[in-house]
Amino acid sequence: MIKKINYFIQAIIIYFLFFLSKLIGLRLSRKVFSKLFLIFGKFFKSEKIIQSNLEIYSKNLTQEEKKRIISNMWKNYGMTFAEYVYLNYFKKSNVEVEIEGEEILKLIKKNKKSSIFVSGHFANFELMAMEITKKEIELAAIYRPLNNIFLNPYMEYLRKKYICKNQIKKGINGVREAIEYIKKDHSIALMIDQRVSEGEKINFFGKPAYTTTLPAQLAIKYNLKIIPVFIRRINKKFKIYFGKEINSSDFKNKIDLTVILNKKLEEMVQKNPDQWIWTHNRWK
Repeated sequence: MIKKINYFIQAIIIYFLFFLSKLIGLRLSRKVFSKLFLIFGKFFKSEKIIQSNLEIYSKNLTQEEKKRIISNMWKNYGMTFAEYVYLNYFKKSNVEVEIEGEEILKLIKKNKKSSIFVSGHFANFELMAMEITKKEIELAAIYRPLNNIFLNPYMEYLRKKYICKNQIKKGINGVREAIEYIKKDHSIALMIDQRVSEGEKINFFGKPAYTTTLPAQLAIKYNLKIIPVFIRRINKKFKIYFGKEINSSDFKNKIDLTVILNKKLEEMVQKNPDQWIWTHNRWK
């Protein structure tokens, strides 16, 4: 009961902040919420976890570099939060996002062949699946529902309406749904940077971390190609990079393929550590 009350209070606050963001406009809300998250973020997420993660990432970081990464992470967090109520604008806009590797999407659309897109929580990560669907590619996205039962329905509504209409809840039933979509020639998109308790321990920046093997399993079973996707926030706009396709047929098993996917994720983090979410307890 206490947990539900806490969730209700949290939801009321978040809905009010969403309303405020809509009221003051996109440009100003980015500035306001980047500062708010920078100031108050440390009270809601463990500074100890962030520092520990950065130490695993690189033991050569100076205190100034760590401070810069953490500061920019919170600012990006705040801007991404504010942008949720502007997803309709991003859906209609063709000037906010630049795409590198668009020829890969054109080929998928032309061949009508399922692929698996993998990425992590960088910049405004929601825009990656949105841009894929805007290129008229049939897509289903796997997501983890929020714990907050009062907030999750609204977030699901936003994702289905503006990002990707085919949303798959993470879990056993979700795997079955993903397979059904693949059989209907849909591509699958999912994040691979969070800890998955049912996953395998595979090195991530030199330390074993529970990692999902689902993209590797699906790719090998159905002979699909995997496409790494990376997004970066640049001067209030975004650039999405679609990387070279990874042929699942080149790998003997799901572990070997997942090792490569973790290395691709490492490369994404190294390209832009300021916009990755370091608050996840990735190596727990």
